[in-house]
Amino acid sequence: MSAQQCKVHKFMQQYAMLISPSANRVYARTAARMAANEIRVFSEHALDGVIEDVEETALGGVPYLVFRSDTLTDRDLRLLANLSSLYALFAVRDRLLEPLAVERLDRYDDDLVSILKYVGKTNEQFTKLLLNVTAAVALPPDRILGGGVKVFDPMCGRGTTLNQAAMYGWDGFGVEVDKRDFEAYSGFVPRWLKDKRLKHSAVSSRVKRDGRALGQRTRVEFAATKERYRDGDLQVLEIVNTDTLRSGEVFKKRAFDLIVTDAPYGVQHAAVKDSRALTRRPTELLEASIPVWTELLRPGGAIGVSWNTHVTERAALAAMLEAAGLAVCDSEPFHDFEHRVDQAINRDLIVARKPR
Repeated sequence: MSAQQCKVHKFMQQYAMLISPSANRVYARTAARMAANEIRVFSEHALDGVIEDVEETALGGVPYLVFRSDTLTDRDLRLLANLSSLYALFAVRDRLLEPLAVERLDRYDDDLVSILKYVGKTNEQFTKLLLNVTAAVALPPDRILGGGVKVFDPMCGRGTTLNQAAMYGWDGFGVEVDKRDFEAYSGFVPRWLKDKRLKHSAVSSRVKRDGRALGQRTRVEFAATKERYRDGDLQVLEIVNTDTLRSGEVFKKRAFDLIVTDAPYGVQHAAVKDSRALTRRPTELLEASIPVWTELLRPGGAIGVSWNTHVTERAALAAMLEAAGLAVCDSEPFHDFEHRVDQAINRDLIVARKPR
């Protein structure tokens, strides 16, 4: 470290982040690195680069993630409070830790995202991270904190991404081709809202275009309080049981601020069959789907995709996104999210923005 850097640091506030314990032991081994890059993405895209020197360290024998900034505002701290692996945040003052109030966006109990357990479910912390970095690329801080964001998961499974969007007070929309997953999620949301005694309405219907049936739809409207519900301040969770390639027939163009999905790994998830009974491999599915999804994204919005690098190379996926007219985020943090899930799955993420 240079003398000039030491001089700067003298006037910069240091913060320490305690990493949340993870029920997934494999993910826990990489959680600090993932969180460090999540902070770097927030700093670069949402906070004008005000965070520096993000690193792992031990304080009192306990591992922390530390960083420095001299300009973090209350709004900035509210944004950072939603980091996917944040357990507690401190200001470091003369080697003492001063706890900082953590004001998260969460409107609901966290069992909304954790209670459903099933084979192939994406780790909740990673789902939150993927949603966070995609939002940081596309939306200004006040928009993230202010709500009204529309999120689309075009291969939504049993709705982990949609539920995380709902936690933030956003609207979540999804398409899922597997009827069992569709029915499981369609039953879960109203039941969870009823158990929590939250006012809501749930409607099931058929989706048709030009006289053709596209699939079954479940739409749930709800609010965090009776007062919000009475005032019409409603959130939406909606899922349609159809092929992702038909997403453009189900939803309007430029309908969504964010598109976030965990692509089929080719392991837990079976290959998908479309309406013509043609089996598509994960890479072929992404190649065919990305142009369809891009049409649904608003100018300035972003797509975040996680996938198995054993099945599809990063360069190939980046080329697909660029061919659809999207600008792939290529800064250093985006090249350090890769991590092992199990012997057959090495997961990474990529984010691309639609030009305004």
